[in-house]
Amino acid sequence: MLSLITGLVFIGFFAFQTVEEEASLCQILGSPEFPMLSKEGDVIIGGAFSIHSKITQPSLVFTEKPKRLRCSSVNLREFRFAQTMIFAIEEINKNSSLLPNVSIGYRIYDNCGSTLSSMRAVMALINGDEWMLGKSCSGQSAVHAIIGESESSSTIVLSQTTGPFKIPVISHSATCECLSSRTEYPSFFRTIASDFYQSRALAQLVKHFGWTWVGAVNSDSDYGNNGMAIFLAAAQEEGVCVEYREKFHRAEPEKLLKVVDVIRKSTARVIVGFLAHVEMNNLLDQLSLHNITGRQFIGVEAWITADSLVTPTSFAVLGGSLGFAVQKANISGMEDFLVKGFWETEFQCKEANQDNYDDDVAELRYSSNIYKAVYAVAYSLHNILKCSNNQGCDKKVHVTHRQVVESLKQVNFTIKNGDRVWFDSTGATVARYEVVNWQHGPDGSVQFIPVGYYDASLPPGQRFVLKTEAIMWPGGSKELPVSVCSVSCRPGTHKVLQKGKPVCCYDCMPCAEGEISNTTDSNDCKKCPGEYWSNRNRDACILKNVEFLSFTEFMGKIIVFFTLFGVLITLLVAALFLIKKDTPLVKANNSELSFLLLISLTLCFLCSLTFIGQPSEWSCMLRHTAFGITFVLCISCILGKTIVVLMAFKATLPGTNVMKWFGPVQQRLSVLAFTLIQVLICILWLTINPPFPYKNMNHYKEKIILECALGSPVGFWAVLGYIGLLAMLCFVLAFLARKLPDNFNEAKFITFSMLIFCAVWLTFIPAYVSSPGKFTVAVEIFAILASSYGLLFCIFAPKCYIIVIKPELNTKKHLMGKIQSK
Repeated sequence: MLSLITGLVFIGFFAFQTVEEEASLCQILGSPEFPMLSKEGDVIIGGAFSIHSKITQPSLVFTEKPKRLRCSSVNLREFRFAQTMIFAIEEINKNSSLLPNVSIGYRIYDNCGSTLSSMRAVMALINGDEWMLGKSCSGQSAVHAIIGESESSSTIVLSQTTGPFKIPVISHSATCECLSSRTEYPSFFRTIASDFYQSRALAQLVKHFGWTWVGAVNSDSDYGNNGMAIFLAAAQEEGVCVEYREKFHRAEPEKLLKVVDVIRKSTARVIVGFLAHVEMNNLLDQLSLHNITGRQFIGVEAWITADSLVTPTSFAVLGGSLGFAVQKANISGMEDFLVKGFWETEFQCKEANQDNYDDDVAELRYSSNIYKAVYAVAYSLHNILKCSNNQGCDKKVHVTHRQVVESLKQVNFTIKNGDRVWFDSTGATVARYEVVNWQHGPDGSVQFIPVGYYDASLPPGQRFVLKTEAIMWPGGSKELPVSVCSVSCRPGTHKVLQKGKPVCCYDCMPCAEGEISNTTDSNDCKKCPGEYWSNRNRDACILKNVEFLSFTEFMGKIIVFFTLFGVLITLLVAALFLIKKDTPLVKANNSELSFLLLISLTLCFLCSLTFIGQPSEWSCMLRHTAFGITFVLCISCILGKTIVVLMAFKATLPGTNVMKWFGPVQQRLSVLAFTLIQVLICILWLTINPPFPYKNMNHYKEKIILECALGSPVGFWAVLGYIGLLAMLCFVLAFLARKLPDNFNEAKFITFSMLIFCAVWLTFIPAYVSSPGKFTVAVEIFAILASSYGLLFCIFAPKCYIIVIKPELNTKKHLMGKIQSK
């Protein structure tokens, strides 16, 4: 489209009139465009600025020639840019070491803030203002380089039009990243950085203050659209969400009203305004009119330090604004020239100091860029003309635009305030910005206070520096404003996105048990390692409580008490039997097996203590083997007593002599043999796969159970099975002998004791399997104690009763059933 416009303009401005008898002439069709400010010289530098900011288009009725465009509303900011260009040129002309014998002239045009006028200005800069050039067009532009323009859209028109002619264009404030393309804009340069850096820095600035929910407004132009696109991409990388993105052009008041309505209804308290100076001024007027205040504006270099935005009502809207500004560069002599010298030189004005024109001269920032641009052209011409202090410049050298472009790529100089000027591969300079804040000064005036800087030439971690304590926020507050879609999720919770909304809108859900999040706004929760568990707040992993049946806890103390009580009673019974060993009752009950049984019962009681305390490798092996062996010893003694009872009954029958087959020796051997079998089972168990200490982290998630793993379950159930087998055998034999005619029937007591024993251990199996944690050990101890107490009381309580309470029954006659018991 731009190429088509360019072509049409060329058709309108260039024509070759051919007359059959006359030679061709190169002349302008229509009226020439004259510069606003001009001066002749050996070389000419062109300039294009928006000295007026508004344009009135004539009616296009196509019945008459359109009238000239009418410009209005003087833009003092842009007028100062033109002054700065003149100041730099005049300074160079007075400099004996730079272009010593060459004078620089200038032709400065007003584009009235419109691309239409920009096209007229650029064609005038290319053609000049002569009506006729002669018989042929030389193709040489009227200027050697062009300084301008201020806005990116106008600069694009300027650069695309001059591009085919290789005329160098140096802009002081056109920052659109699109202009970095050397393919499309091979002769374009700028003394300001591309928006690529500013847009990304904006996203970093927003993220720095924790604003994850922002609104975005931009000019509907190359500058605004390209800059906002880069910002949106960078914001997404930084995790910043944009509630709305609106754009408008200065010539679209309806769209502007829509933007104002969106801002009023939005929940985002921060607004990123990637706007040109004119659009920002229009938006400010409407926001003031609708009394929309309290928003935190984040601005760009195009408007953040624009003095024209400072009005009696603007601070209510823009007070506290933050943004990136072009760095100040104080150049000696410039301020005096802008305030006084220009008016006296150009217009012979002697009362300039009374015009209030110098109110914001101290805040000029782009002027230094224009100053650098003019000097860059001067240095490039100095090199092309082979200038020296002694011989001056070679004026015979024909300077072409291509030479100027190539020479500009090589310039590297330092201006008088110390700033170094050079162009990178895209034709731009290094990105350096001040971070400024709109504040009220002591006298009530609006000031742009520097609160930090951004320097893209520094390493990534050092580019951004902010003095947060120096910032004044909207409404004069010192408290950082908050702009988020959802409040931050505290540690111990994680974010769950709200359906159909941006990623910055979420709910905070607590972490599950065993999981934590120790950072704010965590996306998920981390599972604690195996031996750790989440604390109550779910923000830290702590070591799980280690649980085992200890001697110090209440249950452990109860078990120890009943264990020692059982040992005490057993020892008392043993002492009683020892004292009464010569009485008929003790003799009749096989005192040797009785004492061995009492010893084994004592060991059974004591083996329960091995199940208490923190499991270790030795305690795990000892507790199961000690339990298995002592109980087999105990049951073997009872089985021996049962067999003795049966043999004694058989011995009373005529013609039998079976007692010789099961005398004391055989009784000892049987007990030993039965016990050795259990010992062998235990040895195999300990050899193949012994019990070992184990941290059970599966049963309870929040604590660790220290227990003894069985190692080989077969070994464990073999030990229990062998005990059960002996108990059943003993029970069957005792049951068969339960109706013997003696007054003191040992078999009845053995039968009852075995019945209790079997009942306890049959109940133990399901209770053992289903009991949680340390209660598994408690169940096993209970079974040991219950069965031990059952055997002790069932077998020895009746005997102790007779020995202590009824000694008159402790006679041989009574035991043989010859005396009726009462």
